[in-house]
Amino acid sequence: MMFPDPDLSRSCLLPRSRHTENVLPFQKLDCYRVARELAALVHGAGIADAELRDQATRAAKSAFLCLCEGLPGDRPAMRRKYFSEADGSLHEAVAACDLAAAIGALDAGTAAEVQALGRRLRRMLRGLMGGSARAA
Repeated sequence: MMFPDPDLSRSCLLPRSRHTENVLPFQKLDCYRVARELAALVHGAGIADAELRDQATRAAKSAFLCLCEGLPGDRPAMRRKYFSEADGSLHEAVAACDLAAAIGALDAGTAAEVQALGRRLRRMLRGLMGGSARAA
């Protein structure tokens, strides 16, 4: 397996540092870092509604883990499958946080942070899928 994937742009790579030398190659990617940050933010957001908290945290973690399943893959169809699943979970997490903010179960500032990270990760996922996915 060749890595980093030649289809990934250089802008997805994090600079080498002593913190990235003892990790797997896919953990050095910016998309990995952003997805991890999003999952941690949603997990710690303190959504007051138990159902939305559960849904949002599961979806954010799923987005991160599906991305991680697809990144080291060397078969394009399987990579697209995992990235597509990550994209769907990302949208679910962002929507759950948006709804939580709308009903007063999450502060607007945290919801805005989730939205911003979600937009960044969405662009990265769409790029990883070859830009073939709809722009919805």
